[in-house]
Amino acid sequence: MELEQARKLWQPEPGWLNTASYGLPPQPVWTAVQDALADWRVGRTSWEVWEEATGRSREAFAGLVGVPVTDVAVASTVSQLLAPIAAALPAGATVVVPEVEFTSNLFPWLVQQERGVRVRTVPLAGLRDAIDAGTDLVAFSLVQSADGAVAPYAEIVAAARAHDALVVVDATQACGWLPFDGSLADAVAVGTYKWLVSPRGAALAYLRPALRERMRPDAAGWYAGKDPHATYYGPPLRLADDARRFDISPAWFSWVGTAPALELVAALDPAVIGAYDVALANRFLAGLGRPPGSSAIVAVEVPDARQRLARAGVRAAVRAGQIRVAFHLYTTEADVDLALEALTG
Repeated sequence: MELEQARKLWQPEPGWLNTASYGLPPQPVWTAVQDALADWRVGRTSWEVWEEATGRSREAFAGLVGVPVTDVAVASTVSQLLAPIAAALPAGATVVVPEVEFTSNLFPWLVQQERGVRVRTVPLAGLRDAIDAGTDLVAFSLVQSADGAVAPYAEIVAAARAHDALVVVDATQACGWLPFDGSLADAVAVGTYKWLVSPRGAALAYLRPALRERMRPDAAGWYAGKDPHATYYGPPLRLADDARRFDISPAWFSWVGTAPALELVAALDPAVIGAYDVALANRFLAGLGRPPGSSAIVAVEVPDARQRLARAGVRAAVRAGQIRVAFHLYTTEADVDLALEALTG
Protein backbone atom coordinates (compact mmCIF):
# COMPACT_ATOMS: atom_id res chain seq x y z
CA MET A 1 0.00 0.00 0.00
CA GLU A 2 1.27 3.48 -0.88
CA LEU A 3 1.66 6.07 1.86
CA GLU A 4 -0.89 8.52 0.47
CA GLN A 5 -3.43 5.75 0.02
CA ALA A 6 -2.87 4.58 3.61
CA ARG A 7 -3.26 8.08 5.03
CA LYS A 8 -6.90 8.03 3.90
CA LEU A 9 -7.54 5.37 6.55
CA TRP A 10 -7.53 8.11 9.20
CA GLN A 11 -9.92 11.03 9.64
CA PRO A 12 -8.66 12.89 12.72
CA GLU A 13 -9.98 16.22 13.86
CA PRO A 14 -7.50 18.95 12.85
CA GLY A 15 -4.80 19.79 15.36
CA TRP A 16 -3.86 16.40 16.82
CA LEU A 17 -0.12 16.68 17.50
CA ASN A 18 0.15 14.28 20.41
CA THR A 19 1.01 10.83 19.08
CA ALA A 20 3.81 10.65 21.66
CA SER A 21 0.94 10.29 24.16
CA TYR A 22 -1.26 8.00 22.06
CA GLY A 23 -1.72 7.18 18.40
CA LEU A 24 -4.97 7.30 16.47
CA PRO A 25 -6.45 4.09 15.02
CA PRO A 26 -6.76 3.62 11.27
CA GLN A 27 -10.10 2.37 9.99
CA PRO A 28 -9.16 -1.37 9.94
CA VAL A 29 -8.16 -1.16 13.61
CA TRP A 30 -11.32 0.68 14.62
CA THR A 31 -13.50 -1.77 12.70
CA ALA A 32 -11.79 -4.84 14.16
CA VAL A 33 -12.25 -3.60 17.72
CA GLN A 34 -15.88 -2.58 17.17
CA ASP A 35 -16.68 -5.95 15.62
CA ALA A 36 -15.09 -7.79 18.54
CA LEU A 37 -16.97 -5.67 21.07
CA ALA A 38 -20.23 -6.32 19.25
CA ASP A 39 -19.57 -10.06 19.36
CA TRP A 40 -18.66 -9.87 23.05
CA ARG A 41 -21.84 -7.99 23.88
CA VAL A 42 -24.10 -10.79 22.66
CA GLY A 43 -21.83 -13.82 23.09
CA ARG A 44 -21.58 -14.45 19.37
CA THR A 45 -18.17 -16.13 19.38
CA SER A 46 -15.59 -17.77 21.60
CA TRP A 47 -12.51 -15.97 22.85
CA GLU A 48 -10.12 -18.09 20.77
CA VAL A 49 -11.03 -15.97 17.73
CA TRP A 50 -9.80 -12.85 19.55
CA GLU A 51 -6.69 -14.59 20.90
CA GLU A 52 -5.47 -15.36 17.38
CA ALA A 53 -4.66 -11.66 17.02
CA THR A 54 -1.89 -12.04 19.60
CA GLY A 55 0.02 -14.45 17.38
CA ARG A 56 -0.43 -12.18 14.37
CA SER A 57 0.89 -9.26 16.41
CA ARG A 58 3.91 -11.25 17.56
CA GLU A 59 4.79 -12.14 13.98
CA ALA A 60 4.36 -8.58 12.71
CA PHE A 61 6.47 -7.15 15.53
CA ALA A 62 9.26 -9.68 14.93
CA GLY A 63 9.37 -8.59 11.30
CA LEU A 64 9.37 -4.91 12.20
CA VAL A 65 12.39 -5.13 14.49
CA GLY A 66 14.23 -7.93 12.68
CA VAL A 67 14.19 -10.74 15.25
CA PRO A 68 12.96 -14.35 15.32
CA VAL A 69 9.32 -14.67 16.33
CA THR A 70 10.32 -17.30 18.91
CA ASP A 71 12.27 -14.59 20.76
CA VAL A 72 9.21 -12.33 21.25
CA ALA A 73 7.15 -12.20 24.44
CA VAL A 74 3.83 -10.40 24.91
CA ALA A 75 2.38 -8.48 27.84
CA SER A 76 0.29 -5.39 28.52
CA THR A 77 3.00 -2.89 29.53
CA VAL A 78 6.71 -2.30 29.03
CA SER A 79 7.50 -2.46 32.75
CA GLN A 80 5.94 -5.94 32.97
CA LEU A 81 8.35 -7.14 30.31
CA LEU A 82 11.40 -5.52 31.91
CA ALA A 83 10.67 -6.63 35.49
CA PRO A 84 12.04 -10.19 35.16
CA ILE A 85 15.22 -8.83 33.57
CA ALA A 86 15.72 -6.51 36.52
CA ALA A 87 14.94 -9.29 38.99
CA ALA A 88 17.61 -11.46 37.36
CA LEU A 89 20.41 -8.98 38.04
CA PRO A 90 22.80 -10.18 40.74
CA ALA A 91 23.08 -8.22 43.96
CA GLY A 92 25.68 -5.52 43.51
CA ALA A 93 25.10 -5.14 39.76
CA THR A 94 25.33 -1.66 38.23
CA VAL A 95 22.77 -0.28 35.77
CA VAL A 96 23.39 2.89 33.75
CA VAL A 97 20.33 4.86 32.58
CA PRO A 98 19.74 8.34 31.07
CA GLU A 99 18.76 10.84 33.75
CA VAL A 100 15.45 11.83 32.11
CA GLU A 101 14.47 8.27 31.14
CA PHE A 102 10.76 7.45 31.12
CA THR A 103 10.09 5.61 34.35
CA SER A 104 8.79 2.39 32.75
CA ASN A 105 12.46 1.79 31.91
CA LEU A 106 13.77 3.22 35.18
CA PHE A 107 11.59 2.06 38.06
CA PRO A 108 12.14 -1.68 37.35
CA TRP A 109 15.85 -1.11 37.99
CA LEU A 110 15.38 1.26 40.94
CA VAL A 111 13.12 -1.26 42.68
CA GLN A 112 16.11 -3.60 42.84
CA GLN A 113 18.20 -1.12 44.87
CA GLU A 114 16.94 -2.62 48.11
CA ARG A 115 18.91 -5.78 47.35
CA GLY A 116 22.07 -3.95 46.33
CA VAL A 117 21.60 -3.15 42.63
CA ARG A 118 23.13 0.25 41.88
CA VAL A 119 21.51 2.60 39.36
CA ARG A 120 23.58 5.42 37.87
CA THR A 121 21.78 8.14 35.88
CA VAL A 122 23.74 10.24 33.42
CA PRO A 123 22.89 12.71 30.63
CA LEU A 124 21.84 10.91 27.44
CA ALA A 125 24.67 12.62 25.54
CA GLY A 126 27.15 11.03 27.94
CA LEU A 127 25.56 7.59 28.15
CA ARG A 128 27.99 5.87 25.80
CA ASP A 129 31.04 7.22 27.65
CA ALA A 130 29.54 6.35 31.05
CA ILE A 131 29.60 2.62 30.24
CA ASP A 132 32.68 1.11 31.85
CA ALA A 133 34.08 -2.11 33.26
CA GLY A 134 31.78 -1.75 36.26
CA THR A 135 28.60 -1.62 34.15
CA ASP A 136 26.44 -4.73 34.09
CA LEU A 137 23.47 -3.35 32.12
CA VAL A 138 22.65 -0.18 30.20
CA ALA A 139 18.98 0.73 29.70
CA PHE A 140 17.68 3.58 27.55
CA SER A 141 14.86 4.70 25.29
CA LEU A 142 15.71 4.67 21.61
CA VAL A 143 13.77 7.95 21.36
CA GLN A 144 13.29 9.97 24.53
CA SER A 145 9.69 10.65 25.55
CA ALA A 146 10.42 14.08 27.01
CA ASP A 147 12.00 15.77 24.01
CA GLY A 148 12.30 13.29 21.12
CA ALA A 149 16.07 12.93 21.37
CA VAL A 150 17.24 9.94 19.32
CA ALA A 151 19.84 7.83 21.12
CA PRO A 152 23.01 6.76 19.25
CA TYR A 153 21.88 3.14 19.34
CA ALA A 154 24.77 1.42 17.57
CA GLU A 155 27.38 3.42 19.50
CA ILE A 156 25.83 2.60 22.86
CA VAL A 157 25.59 -1.08 21.94
CA ALA A 158 29.25 -1.12 20.86
CA ALA A 159 30.35 0.46 24.14
CA ALA A 160 28.27 -2.05 26.12
CA ARG A 161 29.67 -5.02 24.20
CA ALA A 162 33.22 -3.78 24.84
CA HIS A 163 32.53 -4.16 28.57
CA ASP A 164 30.26 -7.26 28.43
CA ALA A 165 27.26 -5.23 29.58
CA LEU A 166 23.68 -6.08 28.72
CA VAL A 167 21.63 -3.68 26.57
CA VAL A 168 17.92 -3.07 27.24
CA VAL A 169 16.00 -0.70 24.98
CA ASP A 170 12.56 0.86 25.33
CA ALA A 171 11.54 1.55 21.72
CA THR A 172 7.99 2.69 22.46
CA GLN A 173 8.60 6.19 21.06
CA ALA A 174 10.52 4.87 18.04
CA CYS A 175 8.96 1.67 16.72
CA GLY A 176 6.68 2.55 13.85
CA TRP A 177 8.59 5.49 12.43
CA LEU A 178 12.30 4.85 13.15
CA PRO A 179 13.80 1.71 11.57
CA PHE A 180 16.22 -0.16 13.83
CA ASP A 181 17.75 -3.60 14.25
CA GLY A 182 16.31 -5.03 17.45
CA SER A 183 18.72 -7.96 17.40
CA LEU A 184 21.62 -5.66 18.35
CA ALA A 185 20.25 -5.42 21.89
CA ASP A 186 19.61 -8.07 24.52
CA ALA A 187 16.04 -6.86 25.03
CA VAL A 188 13.76 -4.43 23.21
CA ALA A 189 10.38 -3.60 24.73
CA VAL A 190 7.62 -1.66 22.97
CA GLY A 191 4.22 -0.39 24.01
CA THR A 192 2.09 -0.39 20.85
CA TYR A 193 -0.43 2.37 21.61
CA LYS A 194 1.67 5.27 20.32
CA TRP A 195 3.45 5.11 16.95
CA LEU A 196 2.08 1.63 16.27
CA VAL A 197 -1.45 3.12 16.42
CA SER A 198 -2.94 0.33 18.52
CA PRO A 199 -5.26 0.25 21.53
CA ARG A 200 -3.57 0.63 24.89
CA GLY A 201 -3.01 -2.67 26.66
CA ALA A 202 -0.58 -4.48 24.34
CA ALA A 203 3.21 -4.59 24.61
CA LEU A 204 5.88 -6.83 23.11
CA ALA A 205 9.53 -7.51 23.76
CA TYR A 206 12.44 -9.15 22.03
CA LEU A 207 14.32 -11.25 24.57
CA ARG A 208 17.65 -12.65 23.41
CA PRO A 209 17.97 -16.39 24.23
CA ALA A 210 21.17 -15.89 26.27
CA LEU A 211 19.37 -13.29 28.38
CA ARG A 212 16.36 -15.55 28.92
CA GLU A 213 18.62 -18.18 30.44
CA ARG A 214 19.27 -15.76 33.33
CA MET A 215 15.60 -14.87 33.83
CA ARG A 216 12.86 -16.57 35.83
CA PRO A 217 9.23 -16.34 34.64
CA ASP A 218 7.78 -15.32 38.00
CA ALA A 219 4.53 -14.13 36.38
CA ALA A 220 3.97 -17.38 34.47
CA GLY A 221 0.36 -18.38 33.94
CA TRP A 222 -1.54 -20.57 31.53
CA TYR A 223 -0.52 -18.47 28.52
CA ALA A 224 3.17 -19.11 29.24
CA GLY A 225 2.60 -22.84 28.82
CA LYS A 226 4.19 -24.93 26.10
CA ASP A 227 0.65 -25.52 24.83
CA PRO A 228 -1.50 -22.83 26.45
CA HIS A 229 -4.69 -24.75 25.72
CA ALA A 230 -3.32 -27.76 27.60
CA THR A 231 -2.14 -25.68 30.55
CA TYR A 232 -5.44 -24.72 32.12
CA TYR A 233 -5.24 -26.95 35.20
CA GLY A 234 -2.86 -28.72 37.53
CA PRO A 235 0.84 -29.59 37.69
CA PRO A 236 3.47 -30.22 36.56
CA LEU A 237 5.08 -26.95 35.48
CA ARG A 238 5.17 -27.07 31.67
CA LEU A 239 6.32 -23.77 30.25
CA ALA A 240 7.15 -22.85 26.65
CA ASP A 241 10.76 -23.40 25.62
CA ASP A 242 11.05 -20.03 23.90
CA ALA A 243 10.23 -16.41 24.81
CA ARG A 244 6.58 -17.32 25.27
CA ARG A 245 7.38 -18.52 28.79
CA PHE A 246 7.44 -14.82 29.68
CA ASP A 247 4.04 -14.09 28.09
CA ILE A 248 1.31 -12.41 30.09
CA SER A 249 -2.24 -13.56 29.30
CA PRO A 250 -3.47 -11.18 26.56
CA ALA A 251 -6.10 -8.49 26.98
CA TRP A 252 -8.17 -9.71 24.04
CA PHE A 253 -9.60 -6.51 22.63
CA SER A 254 -6.28 -4.69 22.77
CA TRP A 255 -4.69 -7.38 20.64
CA VAL A 256 -7.65 -7.50 18.24
CA GLY A 257 -6.74 -3.91 17.36
CA THR A 258 -2.98 -4.36 17.58
CA ALA A 259 -2.71 -7.06 14.91
CA PRO A 260 -4.09 -5.03 11.98
CA ALA A 261 -2.22 -1.93 13.19
CA LEU A 262 1.18 -3.64 13.22
CA GLU A 263 0.48 -5.33 9.91
CA LEU A 264 -0.37 -1.98 8.34
CA VAL A 265 2.77 -0.29 9.68
CA ALA A 266 4.90 -3.19 8.46
CA ALA A 267 3.33 -3.01 5.01
CA LEU A 268 4.04 0.72 4.75
CA ASP A 269 7.67 0.45 5.94
CA PRO A 270 8.80 2.49 8.99
CA ALA A 271 11.51 4.18 6.89
CA VAL A 272 8.85 5.69 4.62
CA ILE A 273 6.69 6.65 7.59
CA GLY A 274 9.68 8.19 9.35
CA ALA A 275 10.62 10.32 6.36
CA TYR A 276 7.08 11.71 6.29
CA ASP A 277 6.94 12.32 10.04
CA VAL A 278 10.35 13.97 10.31
CA ALA A 279 9.62 16.24 7.33
CA LEU A 280 6.58 17.58 9.18
CA ALA A 281 8.61 18.00 12.37
CA ASN A 282 11.21 19.98 10.45
CA ARG A 283 8.51 22.15 8.85
CA PHE A 284 7.44 23.00 12.39
CA LEU A 285 11.02 23.75 13.49
CA ALA A 286 11.66 25.91 10.42
CA GLY A 287 8.52 27.91 11.17
CA LEU A 288 9.99 28.73 14.57
CA GLY A 289 13.35 29.67 13.06
CA ARG A 290 15.09 26.62 14.46
CA PRO A 291 17.44 24.13 12.79
CA PRO A 292 16.09 20.81 11.50
CA GLY A 293 16.20 17.67 13.57
CA SER A 294 15.98 13.92 13.06
CA SER A 295 12.98 13.07 15.24
CA ALA A 296 9.21 12.90 14.84
CA ILE A 297 8.93 14.45 18.33
CA VAL A 298 9.82 18.08 19.02
CA ALA A 299 9.93 19.87 22.37
CA VAL A 300 10.16 23.66 22.48
CA GLU A 301 9.93 26.49 24.97
CA VAL A 302 7.58 29.23 23.78
CA PRO A 303 5.92 31.67 26.21
CA ASP A 304 2.31 30.68 26.98
CA ALA A 305 2.58 27.87 24.41
CA ARG A 306 0.09 25.58 26.05
CA GLN A 307 -2.62 28.21 26.25
CA ARG A 308 -1.98 29.50 22.74
CA LEU A 309 -2.15 26.03 21.22
CA ALA A 310 -5.27 25.14 23.18
CA ARG A 311 -7.06 28.28 21.97
CA ALA A 312 -6.26 27.25 18.39
CA GLY A 313 -7.60 23.74 18.94
CA VAL A 314 -4.16 22.12 18.82
CA ARG A 315 -3.74 19.17 21.17
CA ALA A 316 -0.17 18.72 22.41
CA ALA A 317 1.53 17.79 25.69
CA VAL A 318 3.73 19.41 28.29
CA ARG A 319 6.76 17.33 29.24
CA ALA A 320 9.74 18.38 31.37
CA GLY A 321 8.59 21.99 31.22
CA GLN A 322 8.35 22.17 27.42
CA ILE A 323 5.58 21.91 24.87
CA ARG A 324 5.94 18.57 23.11
CA VAL A 325 4.47 18.05 19.66
CA ALA A 326 4.56 14.84 17.65
CA PHE A 327 3.92 14.20 13.97
CA HIS A 328 2.68 10.98 12.41
CA LEU A 329 0.93 9.51 9.38
CA TYR A 330 -2.35 11.32 9.92
CA THR A 331 -0.72 14.70 10.56
CA THR A 332 -1.01 17.23 7.72
CA GLU A 333 0.90 20.36 6.77
CA ALA A 334 -2.26 22.25 7.73
CA ASP A 335 -1.95 20.84 11.27
CA VAL A 336 1.64 22.05 11.44
CA ASP A 337 0.74 25.49 10.14
CA LEU A 338 -2.15 25.76 12.60
CA ALA A 339 0.28 25.20 15.46
CA LEU A 340 2.82 27.65 14.03
CA GLU A 341 0.19 30.35 13.62
CA ALA A 342 -0.83 29.87 17.24
CA LEU A 343 2.74 30.09 18.49
CA THR A 344 4.02 32.90 16.29
CA GLY A 345 0.92 34.97 15.54
